Amino acid sequence: MNLPALLLIVTRLLLPGWGTDYEHAKETAKQENKYILLNFSGSDWCGPCIRMHDEVFGSDAFKQVAGNNLVLVNADFPRLKKNQLPKEQQKQNEHLADLYNQKGSFPLTVLLSADGKVLKEWPGFPEGGAGQFVNEIKAVCHAGN
Repeated sequence: MNLPALLLIVTRLLLPGWGTDYEHAKETAKQENKYILLNFSGSDWCGPCIRMHDEVFGSDAFKQVAGNNLVLVNADFPRLKKNQLPKEQQKQNEHLADLYNQKGSFPLTVLLSADGKVLKEWPGFPEGGAGQFVNEIKAVCHAGN
């Protein structure tokens, strides 16, 4: 993998605070009394996924609500050989897809309780953009599910 492509993928996954370890995210969510936001993406082939990371997850409004309420997990499914994830990561992402993305939607974003219960999901790019997406997250968080 060339360095610019690697940096782009890493930046998208890590901004703001994206992790890839679901079990660690569950522990953190329980300890910090937060929700888990799980995003299924195709970082090197899915246009709406790339747009979601840039326009929604990169927005200041999202970063603020995420920092206060969410533990972020990205389950990426790159297609290009040069971008393939380690086997263990692929296995975990496939397991997460079996649990939460059986239809294979990309992007798919799922808001979960700390114990993994689905509270809300957003298939595709959110129609109302970052503002509406953030408002919907806030509504679920403030409802105290």
